[in-house]
Order: sequence, then structure tokens, then C-alpha cells
Amino acid sequence: MGRDVLGEFEHQVLLAIMRLGRESYSVPVVLELEECTGREISQSAVFVVLRRLEKKGLLTSRMDDNGDGESGRTRRYFALTPAALTRLQESRATFQRLWEGLQTDLDPS
Repeated sequence: MGRDVLGEFEHQVLLAIMRLGRESYSVPVVLELEECTGREISQSAVFVVLRRLEKKGLLTSRMDDNGDGESGRTRRYFALTPAALTRLQESRATFQRLWEGLQTDLDPS
């Protein structure tokens, strides 16, 4: 049975939630991704990935029963699971091994 590999955008979404340092809903995740990547990010694309990561067991979610004050919207908050942290640690270690020795090749002369 093959290991389920994270897609690039899935990886970015997990890291954005980690950077936010707590559970979060889609809007702050979008803003964090836009700030870090310099690209425009679709909120719907983020929400689809959040739900997919939850199905994979990498996120948990809860509904906020208090709503959003003015709009009264109920929000779904997502948090990383221990499995997500393990997956991110493994991914980071893999990329560090792959990058090892290449840094000087990428530095401008």
C-alpha cells in the first residue's frame, strides 16, 4: 500500500494553519497563503482542500456556534492533527535531504 503524498497546495494549506498558530477558518488561511506566496488564492479552493485534508485525517474541524457578530455566519474552524504534524516533519526532512549540497548551485555568482 503506497503512502498518500501531499500535493503542493495541501502542503501549503497545512503550513498556513501551522503559521497561524491555532485553529483557523478559511479566510485567515487564504490571507496567510496570499501573503506568503504572493499569489491570489481562491477561498473556495482553500475550503475544498481543508475538507479533503480533514477526510485524510490531517485536520479536525468544529463549527463555531457563536457566529460572526454582524453577519451571524457560523464558521468551521480547522486544526492540525498529530498525523499532520508527522507528515509535515517527514516532508521537511525529505526536502532538506534533497536540497543538501544544492544551495551553492542556486546562489547568484
